[in-house]
Amino acid sequence: MTEAAELPQAPAEAQAVFGELFPEAVRYAELLADAGVKRGLIGPREVPRLWERHLLNCAVLSEVVPKGVTVCDVGSGAGLPGIPLALVRPDLKITLLEPLLRRTNFLQEVVELLGLDHVTVVRGRAEEVLGTLQPVHVVTARAVAPLDRLAGWGVPLLKPYGEMLALKGDTAEEELNGARAALSKLGVLETEVLHVGEGLVDPLSTVVRVVVGESPGGVRFAAKRAKAARTERTRRRR
Repeated sequence: MTEAAELPQAPAEAQAVFGELFPEAVRYAELLADAGVKRGLIGPREVPRLWERHLLNCAVLSEVVPKGVTVCDVGSGAGLPGIPLALVRPDLKITLLEPLLRRTNFLQEVVELLGLDHVTVVRGRAEEVLGTLQPVHVVTARAVAPLDRLAGWGVPLLKPYGEMLALKGDTAEEELNGARAALSKLGVLETEVLHVGEGLVDPLSTVVRVVVGESPGGVRFAAKRAKAARTERTRRRR
Protein backbone atom coordinates (compact mmCIF):
# COMPACT_ATOMS: atom_id res chain seq x y z
CA MET A 1 0.00 0.00 0.00
CA THR A 2 1.30 3.46 -0.90
CA GLU A 3 2.01 5.64 2.12
CA ALA A 4 -0.31 8.63 2.36
CA ALA A 5 1.22 11.92 1.29
CA GLU A 6 1.84 14.43 4.04
CA LEU A 7 -0.04 17.71 4.07
CA PRO A 8 2.48 20.55 3.75
CA GLN A 9 2.50 23.52 6.07
CA ALA A 10 0.16 26.30 5.02
CA PRO A 11 1.87 29.03 2.99
CA ALA A 12 2.01 32.60 4.28
CA GLU A 13 -0.59 33.61 1.69
CA ALA A 14 -3.14 31.35 3.38
CA GLN A 15 -3.00 33.33 6.61
CA ALA A 16 -3.52 36.56 4.66
CA VAL A 17 -6.48 35.13 2.70
CA PHE A 18 -8.34 33.35 5.51
CA GLY A 19 -7.58 35.86 8.29
CA GLU A 20 -9.34 35.06 11.57
CA LEU A 21 -10.62 31.77 10.18
CA PHE A 22 -7.15 30.54 9.24
CA PRO A 23 -7.29 27.79 11.95
CA GLU A 24 -10.55 26.55 10.41
CA ALA A 25 -8.92 26.55 6.97
CA VAL A 26 -6.07 24.43 8.35
CA ARG A 27 -8.58 22.01 9.87
CA TYR A 28 -10.40 21.75 6.54
CA ALA A 29 -7.12 21.03 4.76
CA GLU A 30 -6.40 18.30 7.32
CA LEU A 31 -9.84 16.77 6.77
CA LEU A 32 -9.33 16.73 3.00
CA ALA A 33 -5.90 15.15 3.39
CA ASP A 34 -7.25 12.45 5.71
CA ALA A 35 -10.96 11.63 5.42
CA GLY A 36 -11.18 13.22 1.98
CA VAL A 37 -8.59 10.82 0.59
CA LYS A 38 -9.88 7.77 2.49
CA ARG A 39 -13.41 8.35 1.18
CA GLY A 40 -12.23 8.92 -2.38
CA LEU A 41 -13.21 12.61 -2.52
CA ILE A 42 -9.76 13.73 -3.61
CA GLY A 43 -6.80 11.81 -4.95
CA PRO A 44 -3.78 11.21 -2.67
CA ARG A 45 -1.53 12.94 -5.20
CA GLU A 46 -3.45 16.18 -4.56
CA VAL A 47 -2.46 16.33 -0.87
CA PRO A 48 0.97 18.00 -1.37
CA ARG A 49 -0.68 20.76 -3.41
CA LEU A 50 -3.90 21.15 -1.45
CA TRP A 51 -3.16 24.72 -0.38
CA GLU A 52 -2.03 26.25 -3.67
CA ARG A 53 -4.07 24.24 -6.15
CA HIS A 54 -7.28 23.85 -4.19
CA LEU A 55 -7.90 25.98 -1.08
CA LEU A 56 -6.26 29.22 -2.19
CA ASN A 57 -7.28 28.74 -5.82
CA CYS A 58 -10.90 28.60 -4.65
CA ALA A 59 -10.75 31.19 -1.88
CA VAL A 60 -9.67 33.99 -4.23
CA LEU A 61 -12.96 33.55 -6.09
CA SER A 62 -14.29 35.81 -3.32
CA GLU A 63 -12.74 38.77 -5.15
CA VAL A 64 -15.56 38.69 -7.72
CA VAL A 65 -18.51 37.65 -5.53
CA PRO A 66 -20.73 40.60 -4.53
CA LYS A 67 -21.34 41.36 -0.85
CA GLY A 68 -24.17 39.75 1.09
CA VAL A 69 -25.58 37.58 -1.69
CA THR A 70 -26.92 34.03 -1.82
CA VAL A 71 -24.70 31.45 -3.48
CA CYS A 72 -25.24 27.90 -4.72
CA ASP A 73 -22.12 25.80 -5.25
CA VAL A 74 -23.18 23.27 -7.88
CA GLY A 75 -21.56 19.83 -7.75
CA SER A 76 -19.71 20.84 -4.61
CA GLY A 77 -17.90 17.52 -4.24
CA ALA A 78 -15.46 17.84 -1.35
CA GLY A 79 -16.56 21.46 -0.86
CA LEU A 80 -14.55 23.24 -3.54
CA PRO A 81 -14.99 26.13 -4.04
CA GLY A 82 -17.89 26.46 -1.56
CA ILE A 83 -16.07 25.80 1.73
CA PRO A 84 -13.04 28.07 1.10
CA LEU A 85 -15.44 30.77 -0.10
CA ALA A 86 -17.49 30.37 3.09
CA LEU A 87 -14.36 30.68 5.23
CA VAL A 88 -13.38 34.03 3.74
CA ARG A 89 -16.89 35.42 3.25
CA PRO A 90 -19.17 35.06 6.31
CA ASP A 91 -21.45 37.67 4.70
CA LEU A 92 -22.62 35.11 2.12
CA LYS A 93 -25.40 32.56 2.48
CA ILE A 94 -24.07 29.47 0.73
CA THR A 95 -25.76 26.25 -0.37
CA LEU A 96 -23.51 23.30 -1.19
CA LEU A 97 -25.40 21.23 -3.77
CA GLU A 98 -24.11 17.70 -4.30
CA PRO A 99 -25.91 14.54 -5.50
CA LEU A 100 -23.72 11.83 -3.93
CA LEU A 101 -24.48 10.73 -0.36
CA ARG A 102 -20.90 10.04 0.70
CA ARG A 103 -19.96 13.55 -0.37
CA THR A 104 -22.90 15.25 1.32
CA ASN A 105 -22.11 13.34 4.51
CA PHE A 106 -18.55 14.68 4.39
CA LEU A 107 -19.74 18.20 3.63
CA GLN A 108 -22.20 18.16 6.53
CA GLU A 109 -19.46 16.98 8.89
CA VAL A 110 -17.14 19.77 7.71
CA VAL A 111 -19.83 22.46 8.04
CA GLU A 112 -20.66 21.37 11.59
CA LEU A 113 -17.04 20.93 12.66
CA LEU A 114 -15.99 24.33 11.35
CA GLY A 115 -19.11 26.08 12.69
CA LEU A 116 -20.17 27.44 9.30
CA ASP A 117 -23.68 28.57 10.26
CA HIS A 118 -24.12 30.40 6.96
CA VAL A 119 -23.68 27.20 4.92
CA THR A 120 -26.36 24.62 4.07
CA VAL A 121 -25.76 21.22 2.49
CA VAL A 122 -28.39 19.95 0.05
CA ARG A 123 -28.27 16.54 -1.59
CA GLY A 124 -29.51 16.57 -5.17
CA ARG A 125 -28.81 17.43 -8.77
CA ALA A 126 -29.32 20.94 -10.08
CA GLU A 127 -32.08 19.81 -12.43
CA GLU A 128 -33.88 18.07 -9.55
CA VAL A 129 -33.94 21.02 -7.15
CA LEU A 130 -35.14 23.52 -9.73
CA GLY A 131 -38.28 25.12 -8.33
CA THR A 132 -37.71 23.82 -4.79
CA LEU A 133 -34.41 25.53 -4.06
CA GLN A 134 -34.80 29.29 -3.74
CA PRO A 135 -33.16 31.08 -6.71
CA VAL A 136 -29.77 32.56 -5.84
CA HIS A 137 -27.75 35.61 -6.84
CA VAL A 138 -24.62 33.59 -7.69
CA VAL A 139 -23.90 30.03 -8.82
CA THR A 140 -20.35 28.75 -8.41
CA ALA A 141 -18.72 25.61 -9.79
CA ARG A 142 -15.31 24.04 -10.25
CA ALA A 143 -14.30 21.08 -12.42
CA VAL A 144 -17.91 19.93 -12.77
CA ALA A 145 -18.52 19.79 -16.53
CA PRO A 146 -17.85 21.60 -19.83
CA LEU A 147 -19.24 25.12 -19.75
CA ASP A 148 -22.26 24.55 -22.00
CA ARG A 149 -23.46 21.61 -19.91
CA LEU A 150 -22.60 23.33 -16.63
CA ALA A 151 -24.60 26.40 -17.65
CA GLY A 152 -27.62 24.19 -18.40
CA TRP A 153 -27.53 23.04 -14.78
CA GLY A 154 -26.47 26.23 -13.02
CA VAL A 155 -28.05 29.14 -14.89
CA PRO A 156 -31.70 28.10 -14.21
CA LEU A 157 -30.95 28.25 -10.46
CA LEU A 158 -30.23 31.98 -10.65
CA LYS A 159 -32.38 34.95 -9.79
CA PRO A 160 -33.03 37.36 -12.66
CA TYR A 161 -29.81 39.26 -13.45
CA GLY A 162 -27.78 36.78 -11.39
CA GLU A 163 -24.42 35.40 -12.43
CA MET A 164 -22.57 32.11 -12.66
CA LEU A 165 -18.87 32.03 -11.73
CA ALA A 166 -17.07 28.93 -12.99
CA LEU A 167 -13.46 28.22 -12.07
CA LYS A 168 -11.79 26.98 -15.23
CA GLY A 169 -8.31 26.25 -16.58
CA ASP A 170 -6.16 27.43 -19.46
CA THR A 171 -8.82 26.64 -22.07
CA ALA A 172 -11.42 28.97 -20.53
CA GLU A 173 -11.54 31.35 -23.52
CA GLU A 174 -11.86 28.49 -25.96
CA GLU A 175 -14.55 26.83 -23.86
CA LEU A 176 -16.49 30.07 -23.59
CA ASN A 177 -16.38 30.64 -27.35
CA GLY A 178 -17.65 27.13 -27.98
CA ALA A 179 -20.53 27.59 -25.54
CA ARG A 180 -21.85 30.96 -26.73
CA ALA A 181 -24.83 29.57 -28.66
CA ALA A 182 -25.92 27.42 -25.70
CA LEU A 183 -25.46 30.34 -23.30
CA SER A 184 -27.58 32.61 -25.46
CA LYS A 185 -30.46 30.10 -25.39
CA LEU A 186 -30.20 30.07 -21.58
CA GLY A 187 -30.80 33.80 -21.37
CA VAL A 188 -27.18 34.82 -20.81
CA LEU A 189 -26.53 38.46 -21.72
CA GLU A 190 -22.91 39.02 -20.72
CA THR A 191 -19.79 36.86 -20.57
CA GLU A 192 -16.17 37.45 -19.61
CA VAL A 193 -13.04 35.63 -18.47
CA LEU A 194 -11.48 36.98 -15.27
CA HIS A 195 -8.17 36.30 -13.55
CA VAL A 196 -8.14 36.61 -9.75
CA GLY A 197 -5.70 36.13 -6.89
CA GLU A 198 -2.99 38.60 -7.86
CA GLY A 199 -0.13 38.24 -5.38
CA LEU A 200 -1.78 35.25 -3.73
CA VAL A 201 -1.81 32.40 -6.23
CA ASP A 202 0.45 31.51 -9.14
CA PRO A 203 -0.87 30.94 -11.71
CA LEU A 204 -3.86 33.20 -11.20
CA SER A 205 -7.26 31.54 -10.87
CA THR A 206 -9.30 31.75 -14.06
CA VAL A 207 -13.02 32.44 -13.74
CA VAL A 208 -15.65 32.39 -16.48
CA ARG A 209 -18.40 34.82 -15.52
CA VAL A 210 -21.80 34.72 -17.22
CA VAL A 211 -24.62 37.12 -16.38
CA VAL A 212 -28.26 36.36 -17.14
CA GLY A 213 -31.16 38.63 -17.94
CA GLU A 214 -34.67 38.60 -16.52
CA SER A 215 -35.34 34.96 -17.50
CA PRO A 216 -32.52 32.68 -16.21
CA GLY A 217 -32.43 29.53 -18.30
CA GLY A 218 -34.65 30.94 -21.01
CA VAL A 219 -38.32 30.24 -21.74
CA ARG A 220 -38.11 26.44 -21.38
CA PHE A 221 -36.66 26.61 -17.88
CA ALA A 222 -39.05 29.36 -16.80
CA ALA A 223 -41.95 27.00 -17.50
CA LYS A 224 -40.19 24.09 -15.79
CA ARG A 225 -39.39 26.21 -12.74
CA ALA A 226 -42.99 27.39 -12.44
CA LYS A 227 -44.29 23.81 -12.70
CA ALA A 228 -41.86 22.61 -10.03
CA ALA A 229 -42.87 25.46 -7.73
CA ARG A 230 -46.57 24.55 -8.12
CA THR A 231 -45.81 20.92 -7.36
CA GLU A 232 -43.87 21.92 -4.25
CA ARG A 233 -46.71 24.15 -3.00
CA THR A 234 -49.20 21.29 -3.49
CA ARG A 235 -46.92 18.90 -1.60
CA ARG A 236 -46.61 21.30 1.35
CA ARG A 237 -50.38 21.71 1.64
CA ARG A 238 -50.89 17.97 2.04
